[in-house]
Amino acid sequence: MYSSRPNLALGFHGCDEAIRNQLVQTPNSVKKSQETFDWLGHGFYVWENNYERALKWAKDKKKRGGIKKPSVLGVVYQLNHCLDFTDSAFIDILSQYYTLMKADFSFLKKGLPINKDLPKDEYHDLILRELDCAVIEYMHQKIAERIDNDISTSGNSALQHFDTARGIFTEGGPAFEGAGIQTKNHIQICIRNLNCIKGFFIPRDRVKFP
Repeated sequence: MYSSRPNLALGFHGCDEAIRNQLVQTPNSVKKSQETFDWLGHGFYVWENNYERALKWAKDKKKRGGIKKPSVLGVVYQLNHCLDFTDSAFIDILSQYYTLMKADFSFLKKGLPINKDLPKDEYHDLILRELDCAVIEYMHQKIAERIDNDISTSGNSALQHFDTARGIFTEGGPAFEGAGIQTKNHIQICIRNLNCIKGFFIPRDRVKFP
């Protein structure tokens, strides 16, 4: 009942400048991330209202050889039917699907994916979230199967596909000695239903007016 957020929100997407310009000029050419380690499952990712974190991510990716010119794309979006992991109800739902997935993997005699650290990650932030991604995608698949079955048998379904996902993440080591606040804390949004994106923009710099 409370899974949708009716207001528009601002997010920022770190990328190469060429990708930023392409999306501003041709906003219907959006591609979803489909990596096995995506933290919130597959979709288009933005940092919630966090320009600096998006830019830092892009700069870090340049160091790894992933992009040429770090840039930030502004995104206007809406959190329709949101799998919000700041809400206990959705964490409980995901835990239930983990139990189901674990049973399925056991039946098939397959090992579960695991979350992993990057080789040089001194803070052990489990950057490669292969287990989390697998459970989230398993949940989406099972919900889709139930919706299809409901529609084929009764013509409608009380279930809905999730349009977006949202999570708070802590990483990067303490901001100062003894701190509980970490340097890369952020809120991340994964947009599965690309119609939740209302537009893209090039963020402007702050200017002083006379």
